[in-house]
Amino acid sequence: MTDETSRHDEQRAEIETDGGIATDRGTTDYLDARVNIFKPSTPFMRDHLKIVWTMFAAWVLVVFAPVTATYLAPDLMTSITVFGFPLHYFLTATGSPLGALILSFVYARKRDQLDEKYGIEHSTTQTASDAEAVASDGGTEQ
Repeated sequence: MTDETSRHDEQRAEIETDGGIATDRGTTDYLDARVNIFKPSTPFMRDHLKIVWTMFAAWVLVVFAPVTATYLAPDLMTSITVFGFPLHYFLTATGSPLGALILSFVYARKRDQLDEKYGIEHSTTQTASDAEAVASDGGTEQ
């Protein structure tokens, strides 16, 4: 039993973090623990979930607002024309995809700012000796 415990401690030491700072790192086993999206364990996860929930709310508004407005005020939404199309059609056919594209761009920018705030680096640069040493199948070339 002690051999398994020491092996488990060695594996824990090799794990890289997500950039967040946990207050009770010694007592929490993140590999076996469940992730609760309503009660995140690190400040990084809290900030990231704020971004995710904000983008989700904006997406719901962009996608469902034209449909809801058409249901609540069909005469107004069909009588107004934009580029020869009824307003409800224009908002649904053009506004929703364009809104999703804009939300994707905003999410990427916010996530980059969050990564910069917590010092998370995503570069995958290799030195020339590392690139030559690894074969395409993952083994080393002879």
